[in-house]
Amino acid sequence: MTFLLQPAFFGPIIQYVVMASGEIAYEKQDNFQKQTYRNRCYIYGANGKQLLTVPIRHTKSERRQKTKDLRIDNSFSWKKIVIKSLESSYRSSPFFEFYEDDIMEVFDQNYDYLLDLNLKTAQVISDCLQLDHDPKFTEEYEVNPEGVNDFRHLIDAKHQPVYPFRAYTQVFEKKHGFIGNLSILDLLFNEGTNALDYLMAHRQLFEK
Repeated sequence: MTFLLQPAFFGPIIQYVVMASGEIAYEKQDNFQKQTYRNRCYIYGANGKQLLTVPIRHTKSERRQKTKDLRIDNSFSWKKIVIKSLESSYRSSPFFEFYEDDIMEVFDQNYDYLLDLNLKTAQVISDCLQLDHDPKFTEEYEVNPEGVNDFRHLIDAKHQPVYPFRAYTQVFEKKHGFIGNLSILDLLFNEGTNALDYLMAHRQLFEK
């Protein structure tokens, strides 16, 4: 069974529930849209839900840009900000040190294109989860693609439903309570080797 997804920046947990359930195809012919997980993710900081973003370069000559052509604006020190935020939020989590080197490998490289960054994050996370990650890619954009289960809507960060995720221990939960469907990094740093079982246990959230 093939699931169609949008590549995300350390995507939300619900996306990895799908990724743990079958073969993956990535949409790469779509137009970029704001307020999506394409260039943002949410972690659990000391003050609650915290947004991390990757700045992108917009061209003045084109109204729409395909996501695969989207360049990162590396004039901003976005990698330093993300690294500092992750360390501040998860240094005391049970599995941060276990996965730290793997995750920081993402930031050791330079990226011109957002797609390359997102594919790298997906590969690194999949390796940490011991999850097979050998995606296919679309060759053209289709509104109603055939032969796949279309989960491209999971890239929308603004209009996501509240999924009934089982609570797990989070670093700052005593302050703000459990926050579900954060970046996969939150689950990985807090649950570690149990993360894949957690994902598999939630497949009923989208199974028909």
